[in-house]
Amino acid sequence: MKQSLAKGSMVAEHEHVAELSFMPMQASDLDQVLSIENISHIHPWTRGNFSDSLSAGHWAYCIRPAGAQLDFAPGSYLDEGVLWAYCILYPAVDELHLLNITVDPKLRKLGLGERIMSAIEGVAFEQNMARVILEVRPSNNPALALYKKLGYEQIGMRKNYYPASDIDGNREDAIVMAKSIKLEP
Repeated sequence: MKQSLAKGSMVAEHEHVAELSFMPMQASDLDQVLSIENISHIHPWTRGNFSDSLSAGHWAYCIRPAGAQLDFAPGSYLDEGVLWAYCILYPAVDELHLLNITVDPKLRKLGLGERIMSAIEGVAFEQNMARVILEVRPSNNPALALYKKLGYEQIGMRKNYYPASDIDGNREDAIVMAKSIKLEP
């Protein structure tokens, strides 16, 4: 599915919900990406982090509404130029590592995260990768609930993985979660 996503032809559809298009992230997308990143995370990725991921060949996607949604005002959330979410994936030999997934805060609790995770699992399947692995902060209850709902299980803990405070230098652990992808029909 990486090839499909790279061509922009991967579209997730749900009844009465806008279609999603996954387009490869470009350097020109970084202003929109950073505007969501900076309001979404305690310690957001920097422009350099995203640029490094793009340079390293990570699979980075911008998720927007697929074109030709009914009637909408330019700049509204149904405008295909408006960024809804993004994700960064690192392909390893036999697994897909989710490095970053972020949905615009104004569009959360609408099922977008679940739809994006489904597409990511589809990428793993099509690329013959037996599992998806990710890290999540123990304090990120909405993400933990979503991953558990989708069948992800804790496989480990990374001590002091995330910065937690700039003031006192405290750090937060990361819960390592994974989901096996059934590769056989």
